[in-house]
Amino acid sequence: MDLRFTPEEELFREEVRDFLRDHLPERLRHKVRHDLTMTKADMEEWHAILHARGWLASHWPEQYGGPGWTVVQRSIFEDEAARAHAPRIVPFGVGMLGPVLIKYGSEEQRRTILPRILDGRDWWCQGYSEPGAGSDLASLKTSAVRDGDHYVVNGQKTWTTLGQFANRIFCLVRTDPTAKAQEGISFLLIDMDTPGIEVRPIVLLDGDAEVNEVFFTDVRVPVANLVGEENKGWTYAKYLLTYERTNIAGVGSSMAAFDRLRTIAGKLTRGGRPLRDDPLFAARMARVEIDLANMATTNMRVIAAAAGGGAPGAESSMLKIKGTEIRQAITALTRRAYGPYAQPFMPEALEDGYNGEPVGPEDAIAAAPAYFNNRKLSIFGGSNEVQKNIISKMIVGL
Repeated sequence: MDLRFTPEEELFREEVRDFLRDHLPERLRHKVRHDLTMTKADMEEWHAILHARGWLASHWPEQYGGPGWTVVQRSIFEDEAARAHAPRIVPFGVGMLGPVLIKYGSEEQRRTILPRILDGRDWWCQGYSEPGAGSDLASLKTSAVRDGDHYVVNGQKTWTTLGQFANRIFCLVRTDPTAKAQEGISFLLIDMDTPGIEVRPIVLLDGDAEVNEVFFTDVRVPVANLVGEENKGWTYAKYLLTYERTNIAGVGSSMAAFDRLRTIAGKLTRGGRPLRDDPLFAARMARVEIDLANMATTNMRVIAAAAGGGAPGAESSMLKIKGTEIRQAITALTRRAYGPYAQPFMPEALEDGYNGEPVGPEDAIAAAPAYFNNRKLSIFGGSNEVQKNIISKMIVGL
């Protein structure tokens, strides 16, 4: 297996770098670089820039508006965008629902929904987790009962990321309460402005209301909004989660964050010398760097396999585990590097227009919030404990 990039792929990398240098607004780059709060307008701006270039939906075939990239080109773009401190592409419509509709949706759904994802008219959120049904997603209880040409939906979803911005939500709902857990679930598309839907924010450890509870009370949803077949939603959910978990690994983001940590450790001093020369801190950085290099190699193996027609299975769980552990370790070391300067809780300093007096170095303001926010990484998308069960079953046969 040759893990080296071809000359053509290196030329594509240069094209991506040129595009990011010329079209990524410095204001957005600064926000991402310093872990400042991204507004809805910020995320929509980058979405529109990529859509105008035809580079937004990198996983989509050309016939549906994708760029027609290979899996290697997609990986190159994601890595270079992360290293350039570009905002993340909000994944729910482009990275999750889009591939599901392309593979399992009706032609009418593809024709009407995919263009609205691309041009930003629809902002989708994900209705999977529930109280008592997070990692054990198959135990979900939100029901959808057929009533003529509609389903009547009742129940609750939780940890709905960016749901406060969304106008549509894709949901897993139970359509057959008598079937075995995975066999009675359907995949339903719901307008958020339908009567009976209530969104309540959940304030996280970092002080931000990034996630939400979503309540459904007698919400009527057209049967035409069912994706695929009734009671086959678990198949579509697993397909979507493969995309989500591989994306969570965030190799490029981790590399960019580690480069930033290396810079911080070179600027800050302890005992009159750079922090990177402190034996204990240097050893901790080395451990993360080794893990990151190993994960990058594993990621390349998955990419190479996919380029040959393979599909990630347990590998996506492996990448999810290591990727989230590495990102948590980097934010923990960043917070440790700043020491007491990372302690003040100043959420207002992360917002646009703040001009107050900084407490310590500029980047120290976001060190603690970033650390706290990233504790979620090993939980969402299927907790790391569940991923280990998947690996043990698929690879070891336990």
